[in-house]
Amino acid sequence: MLVKEYRICMPLTTEEYRIGQLYTISKHSHQESDRGEGVEVMENREHYDPVHGSGQYTEKRVHLSRKLPSWARAVVPRMFYICEKAWNYYPYTVTEYTCSFLPKFSIHIETRYSDDCGDNDSTFQQDNAEDAHEVSFVDIAFDEIPERYYKSVEDLRHFMSSRTGRGPLQEGWRQHVRPVMCSYKLVNVKFEVWGLQTRVEHFVHKVIRDLLLVGHRQAFAWVDEWYGMTMEEVREYEKETQAATNEKIGPFAPTITISVEGHSPAIRSAPATPVTGDPPEFLSLPKERTRKTSAPDTLTLPELRDRANGPSSHSPPSNTDS
Repeated sequence: MLVKEYRICMPLTTEEYRIGQLYTISKHSHQESDRGEGVEVMENREHYDPVHGSGQYTEKRVHLSRKLPSWARAVVPRMFYICEKAWNYYPYTVTEYTCSFLPKFSIHIETRYSDDCGDNDSTFQQDNAEDAHEVSFVDIAFDEIPERYYKSVEDLRHFMSSRTGRGPLQEGWRQHVRPVMCSYKLVNVKFEVWGLQTRVEHFVHKVIRDLLLVGHRQAFAWVDEWYGMTMEEVREYEKETQAATNEKIGPFAPTITISVEGHSPAIRSAPATPVTGDPPEFLSLPKERTRKTSAPDTLTLPELRDRANGPSSHSPPSNTDS
């Protein structure tokens, strides 16, 4: 288990970011989805928690099989997906990820949003020294971004919002730009497979950091699209976009329903995993199969076959004129 805390600042207020976050997630999910691939919304409904109050529960399936390298597709089930369960009690949220193919893999993320520049060291209280974790600041303007994600229109060193007048962002911007808010994320990655645990957990954290960087860059780069929307308007946009995304993925996507209250899973300290360690059936050794009797044992040239078996008892067909 590897735990890290990420702090991502934005030139927004927490209330502005709440709208921008919902808009960005919906738009990005729709853009990244294709036939049989992408984000399938299973549930999206209001939920009440006795501790955190009113919120939103969302369950999604992120279908990824065709996005995997060819060697991985050879051993991964065709219906491979990541399950995302999220409890949003803004400004506090909990998100859990599990994998349909790897029962011993899970990601647990706690997030708190605050109107500061990321200098609050007591956001996630630590009971003892053993719970200490690495803190990593993510700069949405100046941190290096993977080349495949880079778009010049989303380069915040040059972007300026026409509706808010904010930007471009200069070096050290989070110390002097106002307004400013910070997304504090405590990320727990668990991969309980001996021999691979450390390498995989570090790799997953690197991927998460890249995705956090890209997602927050887009939230601000798209500010002119969502700025000024009300919560009712962004929820309606979210509902319409999710329906379009499910239709885009394929006919197996269910109809989205949003109810006032329902029974959703309680928030856990970390996602549970099945106790069995047996490999899935498709990874077991292939069964013995009877060889087809119609197929010859070998294929040879006619001369070599005649030499090995002797003269043929069958006469060649006559070629006389009728």
